[in-house]
Amino acid sequence: MGPSILLILSSLTLAAAVTFDIPARVGSPGYKYSPLDPAPIGLSFEFFAFPSYFTNVTATKQCLSNWRNLTGVWPPIRIGGTTQDRAQYDASSSAYVVYNVKSAADAPMSLTFGSRFMSLAGTYGGSVVVGLNRGKNNIENTIQAAKVAVKEVPNLLAIELGNEPEYYPKDGQPIAQGGTWNPSSDAASQNNWMIRVGSAIGKKNIIQAGNWNAAAPQWGAANLIAVENATVRQYVRHFAHHNYPGGSIQSLMTHSTTVRNVRTQFEADVAAVLATGREYVLGETNSVSGGGAANVSPTFGAALWTMDYSLRAAYTNISRIYFHHGTVGNCQYCFFGRYSMGAPYYGAHVATAFLAGAKYLTALDQGTTNYAVYIAFDENGTPLRALLYNSDYFTGGSSTRRTEGFTLKGLSLSNGTVKAKRLTAASASSRVDQGSSPTFGGQTFADGTCVVQGTETFESTTVTGGQATFSVGATEALVVYLR
Repeated sequence: MGPSILLILSSLTLAAAVTFDIPARVGSPGYKYSPLDPAPIGLSFEFFAFPSYFTNVTATKQCLSNWRNLTGVWPPIRIGGTTQDRAQYDASSSAYVVYNVKSAADAPMSLTFGSRFMSLAGTYGGSVVVGLNRGKNNIENTIQAAKVAVKEVPNLLAIELGNEPEYYPKDGQPIAQGGTWNPSSDAASQNNWMIRVGSAIGKKNIIQAGNWNAAAPQWGAANLIAVENATVRQYVRHFAHHNYPGGSIQSLMTHSTTVRNVRTQFEADVAAVLATGREYVLGETNSVSGGGAANVSPTFGAALWTMDYSLRAAYTNISRIYFHHGTVGNCQYCFFGRYSMGAPYYGAHVATAFLAGAKYLTALDQGTTNYAVYIAFDENGTPLRALLYNSDYFTGGSSTRRTEGFTLKGLSLSNGTVKAKRLTAASASSRVDQGSSPTFGGQTFADGTCVVQGTETFESTTVTGGQATFSVGATEALVVYLR
């Protein structure tokens, strides 16, 4: 970017600016500092579709590898979803999965899987959570599958026993028939299954408990924790919840809306889990449930939500967040497919790049406006990067893109320049599959392969007296490299 463009941006920021003081180090008063998982952002794959993603979608491993290249750690994955409670293990099957559907866009109502399914999961270099069937109430079959998972998946992090059990009655699942099914009966069922599966496979600290989508506290970790005894607790590795906030592009990407969603849905539930010394994860999440909304989920606005939501979740002490990927070829919120990238991948990628190698995270804003500032800190507790987000809605076309100035004080560099990379696109509603790709530092990801394309471009901003002002356009974000 040439000097003349930088000069124009600088002049625009003088019109209006929001100001934030960067803490000198972790522990400086006035802020909350949250520890970070080495790879907090991962993917969830619908159970029946997992083999297809790993054998028929070229972009899958490259998209995951891009994040490993940033963090040094393979992103976590989870295999599960609605179809895990329709799946039965078949020890005699040589296939990954067996099912019949009328259309390739459909999810199967029943399916079987063999040991090759778990062997395929075992080829992945990062941690793996495997979701198994509780809904069918066939615990012996689930135990068989769990034993195979333990044997075939070296990086098995946890086993999930049932997906969104609050919906079992309406789904006609046998385990919820013949009596009342509510949080109390589900908790009793979860506890029983955790003990029986955990003891059968000879593993403690192995179960991902919870896995609800309905809101806490009714369907939340605190209720389950309250009825756990010492026998159950030894098998629980961590707790999970699901979340699909939905809404229009504008409401979804608005920073204050995201903060409110995470705060009201999860702060108390997370606190209940942290009090037990365990982790809390978003085991399945994305923009809009049911595979996404065509007019929302594939857009750049959803990409910015993905970025902001990931960071706010991490700031709320949610250890890992798994973005769900459903039926291949019929998935509006998916980050990638066989032929096209999805804009949301860019948001997840930027969040990953911002957090790469960081040990702590704080938010400088109060979450009440459209403007967000996050600071990532290194292992020594010193500021590493800043992420500035302007969630003002930009419609594109002939409209003028308003800019907001973000003034950062307390920079360790007294005088000089700092570099930054910008995440931008033509508008909030722009889509990769409609010919309008976002860019991050001038780079894109190739359709069909997820290979990085283009020359990495940094912007420079002058620091004077430990202070600098950065211009961020509506519907844009900027990652500032503080060292």
